[in-house]
Amino acid sequence: MSDPVVRTPAGPVLGEAFEHGTVFRAVPYAAPPVGELRFQPPAGVAPWTEIRDARQVGATAPQSAESSELLPNVMIAGDDYLHVNVWTPDVSGSAPVVVFIHGGAFVTGSNALSGYDGSTFARDGVVFVSVNYRLGADGFLWYGDGVANLGLLDQVAALTWVRDSIAAFGGDPESVTVMGESAGAMSVGALMTMPAAQGLFHRAIMESGAGHHSISPAGALKVGKRLASALGVAATRDAVAAADLGELIAAQTKVSAQLGKSPFRRTWGDVATNLMPFEPVIDGEVLPQLPIRAIENGAGREIDVLVGYNTQEGRLFFAELPDRGLKTRLVTLVISRLFGLGRKDRAAYRSWAANDYETLVALLTDAVYRIPALNLAEAHGRAHVYRFSWESPALNGRLGASHAMELPYVFDNLADPNWKALLGGPGSQSIATQMHAAWIEFAKTGTPGWPRTRPDASRWSSATAPPSKPTSTHPAEPSGPAAVNPAHVASGRPKN
Repeated sequence: MSDPVVRTPAGPVLGEAFEHGTVFRAVPYAAPPVGELRFQPPAGVAPWTEIRDARQVGATAPQSAESSELLPNVMIAGDDYLHVNVWTPDVSGSAPVVVFIHGGAFVTGSNALSGYDGSTFARDGVVFVSVNYRLGADGFLWYGDGVANLGLLDQVAALTWVRDSIAAFGGDPESVTVMGESAGAMSVGALMTMPAAQGLFHRAIMESGAGHHSISPAGALKVGKRLASALGVAATRDAVAAADLGELIAAQTKVSAQLGKSPFRRTWGDVATNLMPFEPVIDGEVLPQLPIRAIENGAGREIDVLVGYNTQEGRLFFAELPDRGLKTRLVTLVISRLFGLGRKDRAAYRSWAANDYETLVALLTDAVYRIPALNLAEAHGRAHVYRFSWESPALNGRLGASHAMELPYVFDNLADPNWKALLGGPGSQSIATQMHAAWIEFAKTGTPGWPRTRPDASRWSSATAPPSKPTSTHPAEPSGPAAVNPAHVASGRPKN
């Protein structure tokens, strides 16, 4: 099978044939954001005439080299990192398209990770596109002047590229699903409400993230001032741009560590609640308002939505804490106060959980992932909701159905080395087959195979008390051990 050439509006690209189609890597959707283009909205790609070799993995956005065994990271140097990877079953076809936005707390991640290989999507008749975007300060630093949310605007530029170019790769620009995990899912929630993204996609999948993670201009300014202080420069974009890139990445890491050690509202404002210093800013133009509020007011109503969470999300972040003890209870106290929960709320969680650690996991899972997902589904009015509950044996079973655990199942690539430590073993192929098939069906038809939510189902408010079993069962959700489970919707509004 020969490697095909596709002619894009910017120029021809050479792909690599594989068993189920062709993959094109590192195809640019915007110019490198360096020099005069630093801290500017994404600029158009300079056209080329010679065939561009798109068979090698491309550069990744500047970020910390830190990685973990559970969630490996890849770093590849280079300025030309605003690009996409495309897996297509047939360059002459017209297949539905899935555009994937990676997670990483808006400071790490890339489309170079082999765990994000889109071959199985192409195998099942979908064109799969994975996106890089600006991270950290380059993507989300804002002092109140210039254009905000450059990382989100990169994602819009990638979607615009899909609209204008994907037909050449065998994709249907009138059938585009945006899929994201964690920070990527939070990005999807923002994209649903952004004026610049309107009409660029038709379906949305949000895994462990919804519409609650954006900060005020005042919060962004607090972060910006701390970053400038860590760098020893003036609190301006120009001053930050002039700093050494390595020193900037180190300063970002320092600011993140400061937030993690003392996440207090009096110090950080609304940034404290989300525990991420670099994230979308509600600037009033690029992002007009907090996405969940915009969705409550009707934004994105025409978009088909699939949103959900894992039952033990918090375990990824607190795996080293003891089951019982002062330290675990202290972290629980801090987290609960950040989300406006009082003594009675904590007592309700403790009455259900087996120990202090499980109380913390349940509380964080609800506050950051479960309740926001259900809020968004209720506000949207016709979303599909899932709950993922397969428990990994990793870390002697302590990892469970943690944050990111659904990824190898969504991609149906349990054997990829990136997922080895997370899965703690071979995983369940039957569940991967089921989950991946549901995502494929949603991309093709707008339904994953179960009914939409019922917005009028049983309600509760997180501001008063959690349900008796916070992450196990709820009157509006199904019970049982299924790993991919349709869930109806309950209300609850965390104070973020």
